[in-house]
Amino acid sequence: MKPHPLNADIRCGDERQQHVPHALTVTESKTFADLIEDLLPQTQCTKCGYPDCRAYAEAIARGEASYNQCPPGGAEGVARLAKLLGKPVIPLNPDNGVERPRPVAFIDENLCIGCTLCMQACPVDAIVGAPKQMHTMVAELCTGCDLCVPPCPVDCIAMIPVTGDKTGWDAWNQQQADAARARHDARRARLAAEREAAEARAAARRAAAAAAGGPASSSTSTAASSPTERATAAPAPVSDAEAKKRAIIQAALERARKKKEDNAAQGLGPKNTTNISAETQAKIDEVEARRRRLGIATDDSESTPTQNNGQPDKL
Repeated sequence: MKPHPLNADIRCGDERQQHVPHALTVTESKTFADLIEDLLPQTQCTKCGYPDCRAYAEAIARGEASYNQCPPGGAEGVARLAKLLGKPVIPLNPDNGVERPRPVAFIDENLCIGCTLCMQACPVDAIVGAPKQMHTMVAELCTGCDLCVPPCPVDCIAMIPVTGDKTGWDAWNQQQADAARARHDARRARLAAEREAAEARAAARRAAAAAAGGPASSSTSTAASSPTERATAAPAPVSDAEAKKRAIIQAALERARKKKEDNAAQGLGPKNTTNISAETQAKIDEVEARRRRLGIATDDSESTPTQNNGQPDKL
């Protein structure tokens, strides 16, 4: 006996339903540039010729840069990249620098004039301070990139080797590299947010000025600016890691403040806050002019480079 067509359809439907494939789960996979970046020391020193380690990794992945341009990684760093790329180990390119013991920046607080140029240059927010106040290097956060030295107008920063004869990856470990990478990424995100906030404030001021001629300018301006102000003032959630980082920086500030007070009591305070050269003053004025253009306060209230308080310390 032939099966009833309806029963056949039901069976076919059941079979089709039983063979419906499961939905695919999408998982993130690392790109070639990600794998290369994982092997870099994350000092963000720019000695490779690129703005940061990520940019260098992307250039290698595109075939635009060689894998021997990272002095902090040294010979071992070249070997790591060569293994990933399936290429021979070659010497470090001397045009990019030499492999050396890892240094840490030290700031002579008696010479520091508080211009904030070093804070703006530091790629991992390892320098704390405030405008017109002495700055302090958090040594355990310093990657030894040297970037804070050139912009200092009074040559108060020295790079001191701290790893003895150890160089390259022998003077730096993966945990330090991962931490430096996280701080660099956080700094980039913070600066982007600060730029957006500054642009929003400038746009609000322009809108308020344009509306000032109308009869309802006062209420309109207030209504337009209030949401922005509320959004800016709303406290962002703070993770445990961020809270710990802020506590470390606050402790460094407290140590710096106490040292400053002790030096002042002994008559050892900064001696170069008056009679500053015209060239040095011009650099300081340029920094403060940029702050004013972006609506950033330039008072002497203390701040740290990682606190998002609406008054960014770097531009």
